[in-house]
Amino acid sequence: MISDASTFKEIEIDASEARLAGRFYPPVGIVRAHLLLHGATGVRQRYYAAFARWAASQGVGTLTYDYRDFGASSRAPMKQSTATMATWGIDDQTAAEAALRRIAPEGPLWLLGHSIGGLTFPFRSHDKRVARVTTVGAGFGYYRDHPWSYLPLVLAFWFGVGPLATAVAGYLPGRRILLGADLPAGVYWQWRRWCTNRSFFQPDFGHSLPIPDFSAPSFDMHMITMEDDVVVPPVCVWRYADSFPAGSVRRTMLKPSDYGLKSLRHIEVLSEQCKSAWPTIVGLPRS
Repeated sequence: MISDASTFKEIEIDASEARLAGRFYPPVGIVRAHLLLHGATGVRQRYYAAFARWAASQGVGTLTYDYRDFGASSRAPMKQSTATMATWGIDDQTAAEAALRRIAPEGPLWLLGHSIGGLTFPFRSHDKRVARVTTVGAGFGYYRDHPWSYLPLVLAFWFGVGPLATAVAGYLPGRRILLGADLPAGVYWQWRRWCTNRSFFQPDFGHSLPIPDFSAPSFDMHMITMEDDVVVPPVCVWRYADSFPAGSVRRTMLKPSDYGLKSLRHIEVLSEQCKSAWPTIVGLPRS
């Protein structure tokens, strides 16, 4: 037990021929649970540091990490990476969950998936200690579902400079073309295929993805969307929720006005500026 929530321990996670860089923030005071945060595509674990420190200060030990060949887990030039979205969502997430079980051999485990990080829970079996799974902005994104104001950027990312730059560079040079983070080519191409197909990732079932289990979950599953999210609009999140039996998944739409904020949006909801919404996300009482 520690008294300083700013403290974290650097760890390495073995993930099928890859080593992932992680950070564990030990819980302060009475331990409520231990939580693993599966990050959004193109978002480094360091972005979640303020959230992880806050959760630890609430008695929720938190593990963050970077997917293989990205962020602190990069080991070679990105264009050499063979990673795909399925590799990140199945192999890396499975390995990270195993690491959390080793770190916290007793007590309840909570899993939090941000955006794409919340889409692959149905493809994995879960330890009986997993008591809660929460997704934030995770949905079956389809490019036609974005509002008109955001559509030009989406079209450029999926049909314009995005695929052209990826084909030329051998990876998505997101920073160079001002369209987000750099990503392995395999991650980008699979992500593109999902988000430009009304069936999303269904064509990959039984191929790059296992057959998912959309039966009623044995744990508390909570899907959260943001009213002002244009990246994965609420309709996409509810489409994901509709894959499960009616009533088996809790649904919550966060509204900025409920938290005294002007915006929550997609990525920013887990930044420190949106801290007032974090108790709802983690399932703790609001102060």
